[in-house]
Amino acid sequence: MASSAYGIDLGTCNIKIYEKGDQDVFCQKNIIAIENKDYLFAYGDDAFEMYEKAPANIHISYPLCNGVIADIKNMQILVKCFISDLCGGNVKPADYYIAVPTDVTEVEKRAFYDLIKNANVKAKKVMVVEKAIADGLGLDIDVKNSQGVLVVDVGYDTTEISILSLGGIVLSKLIKVGGQKFDDAIRNAVRKEYNLIIGGKTAEKVKISLAELEEKGEAAVVYGRDIVTGLPVEREIPTELVVDCLKEHFNTIIDNIKVILERTPPELAADIYRKGIYLTGGACQVSHLSQLLSNGTGLKVNVAEHPVESVAMGLAKIIKDDNYKSVAYSIAGMGNGGK
Repeated sequence: MASSAYGIDLGTCNIKIYEKGDQDVFCQKNIIAIENKDYLFAYGDDAFEMYEKAPANIHISYPLCNGVIADIKNMQILVKCFISDLCGGNVKPADYYIAVPTDVTEVEKRAFYDLIKNANVKAKKVMVVEKAIADGLGLDIDVKNSQGVLVVDVGYDTTEISILSLGGIVLSKLIKVGGQKFDDAIRNAVRKEYNLIIGGKTAEKVKISLAELEEKGEAAVVYGRDIVTGLPVEREIPTELVVDCLKEHFNTIIDNIKVILERTPPELAADIYRKGIYLTGGACQVSHLSQLLSNGTGLKVNVAEHPVESVAMGLAKIIKDDNYKSVAYSIAGMGNGGK
């Protein structure tokens, strides 16, 4: 088992890569800056710094949209750059384990496989793992036993609600609500109440610092452009406004969890009642979300310790522990099972 292996979790906002033998998970923004349509100007965190600030000849974009690959060419460039960074420019042949959402089409799943195969990273073997199962493993749940587990992964563009049992997925639903929708809700509320246009990064900062601001009893300070005068201004935004505008999206997530629970077999429902909901994903840390989920479903909510990295940690477990190898499968022959 001396050969190297990578576990890749392609998120819409962040790309997380686990390298065999490494303790930490490599995490960077999944974003690319292309100058004059063909020159790679920047990628990862460096490109994110330029986001919403670049001139017209530099195009900055996320190659993933709603959890699936929208721009395979740029995604291949990004994967190659990140893998090259990880191994100091000397890419060696390796096995790749990639996490894919469950509730997407076979063609969209196939795109993840083709991406790694054609990204010029000397992939010996490409194995696919259902994202929810990797999540479960990353949360230290033994996904191979017969206990029913409800995992809710709130990402940047999507929320994946899945029920796991016996190493497989019983039910899964992917909804287009996530961190970006939360940011948009904050921007719209600020625009409506204060005639102020703020950027996506500003909205994201408000969202992240919400819990801290509430604790201190302070308002959020934002900078943006006044619609009436067209001039840059500073405004204080009360936290109540932010909490109220996010509730609609939180309720959408709660409603969809209820839909899944209504379709759950009673024995699994009993397990879920005992264990509660496992909440993970980068956007799950937003203030009040876990509390509202608990109130809305009547179940206790277990929030992941490292929500952004839970899928990559699960892939790490699959790479390290032969006992879990069977949850990964190859798409080369379209689902030929096993290793």
